[in-house]
Amino acid sequence: MRYVLQTNSLTKKYKNFQALNGLTMNVPEGSVYGFVGKNGAGKTTLIRLICGLQEPSSGDFTLYGIQSGSRDMSRARRRMGAVVETPAVYMDMTAEENLKQQYLILGLPSYDGIPGLLKLVGLEDTGKKKVKNFSMGMKQRLGIAIALAGDPDLLVLDEPVNGLDPQGIVEIRELILKLNRERRITVLISSHILDELSRLATHYGIIDHGRMVKELSAEDLDAACRKCIRMEVSDTGILARVLDSMHLEYRITSETMADLFAKPSVTQLAVSLAEEGCEVLSMTEKDESLESYYLSLIGGGSHD
Repeated sequence: MRYVLQTNSLTKKYKNFQALNGLTMNVPEGSVYGFVGKNGAGKTTLIRLICGLQEPSSGDFTLYGIQSGSRDMSRARRRMGAVVETPAVYMDMTAEENLKQQYLILGLPSYDGIPGLLKLVGLEDTGKKKVKNFSMGMKQRLGIAIALAGDPDLLVLDEPVNGLDPQGIVEIRELILKLNRERRITVLISSHILDELSRLATHYGIIDHGRMVKELSAEDLDAACRKCIRMEVSDTGILARVLDSMHLEYRITSETMADLFAKPSVTQLAVSLAEEGCEVLSMTEKDESLESYYLSLIGGGSHD
């Protein structure tokens, strides 16, 4: 597997705070990588480091195989576009004027690509409307258009749906999926809206206190969060024997609790257990979400 971004024991210390503590992560080429962590876990710090807005205290990273600190890093960063914290836009300009400014900054030879970019992000009909009169979602989409001006292979988005209404969230989601699937752009997304992230991400990195807790693919997450029937019984030893005889997959989680990964005949199962002297106390369907999986790893609390 090829990786667009890899960090190796990346550390960032401020005076009285350690934002990153030996962070190691791997972002596969072509992925939508969801970067998940509580407020203060280090998500934005990592993004600022790879964008060159800050320097690491120790450790290093590679971007498209180029080592941080290398004189070629600026060339690697030209393959990256980013919207960090809030979109950097000029409020008294139109969407087109904002993109022209970005084209000048990048030294692009002509403005020919601007109409296509505006259409891509759904802002082709904004005309002379100034950005200060845009909705939050429109500003976010303009920020993404500006990040795309240099035709990047990697797009980094810090909380892209934060503060958006449901329609705005759907528009950003569809845009990200389009960029990833049609333009093959790798996308790194920091987000605390975990339900939304689960609709987008192909890979996840879960961090806490500046350390990587778990990296996994969407397939790994589906396997970890698959549907099951959670059973509470008087004796899981008897339950295990009965389930084995029925050739059903299960996992014993305590002396009285088990997860059953099948849909048996409830009546047949209850009768079989009763005959063995095992009482069924409760049965509930369980479908773990990214949020509950995340909380089980981190141990609860607020998240960002």
